[in-house]
Amino acid sequence: MTEAFRQIGACLDAIGQPGFPLRLLELAERTGARQVMVFELGPESARCLLSRNYARQGLGEALAGDYLDGWHLRDPLRPALRRLQPGQRRLVRVTAEGMEDAYRDLFFTRPGLSGKTSVLLAGQRLRLVVNLYEAGGPVDAALAELVGQLILMQAEAAGEAPYPPALSALSERERAVCLGILAGQKTEAIAGGMGLSPETVITYRRRAYHKLGIASRGALFALCRGDGMGVVG
Repeated sequence: MTEAFRQIGACLDAIGQPGFPLRLLELAERTGARQVMVFELGPESARCLLSRNYARQGLGEALAGDYLDGWHLRDPLRPALRRLQPGQRRLVRVTAEGMEDAYRDLFFTRPGLSGKTSVLLAGQRLRLVVNLYEAGGPVDAALAELVGQLILMQAEAAGEAPYPPALSALSERERAVCLGILAGQKTEAIAGGMGLSPETVITYRRRAYHKLGIASRGALFALCRGDGMGVVG
């Protein structure tokens, strides 16, 4: 228990600082979670603030990339999060049973996860879902709720960045395409929002990826996941 208090104090001291993500991930692992995923959800958009699978390096980032690629719109927790009033939070225990087959297979069965405890939080500016995934017994619910509160404090303290610094070398349209991808939009939706054809969007995406030295949406997410509000390390 003394060590848990030390880790909580370290998180509080690190709020607003670059070292917060590492301190938070250490505390989140103490809940018994196998994987941590944190998303900011808007009415039609999503942004990943944190992702880590403690057992398999890179798996959390890959799953977060899949979630942003349209699956966030099918998240069964979305309606409950939207109903929260600013300042409210809700703890939800989720099992893989009862989910649509494709969603369960992608986010639970393939990664070897049995369920999750989710903390839904409505701040003054942001609405977050903090997912602590299990590969056996349930996580420590009280500590999970505290982890969620700490993440919301960090996210709201960090403020809003216009775009991830990793995209600063891109042209305005290349950057807009990448931001659309990071928001979970399909090519057709990005094209409609920019008044371009899907083929032109694909061209801008190809140019952007070349400048960034990457070859996939997952790599774009991995490159930018530490930018923005500074929650991810």
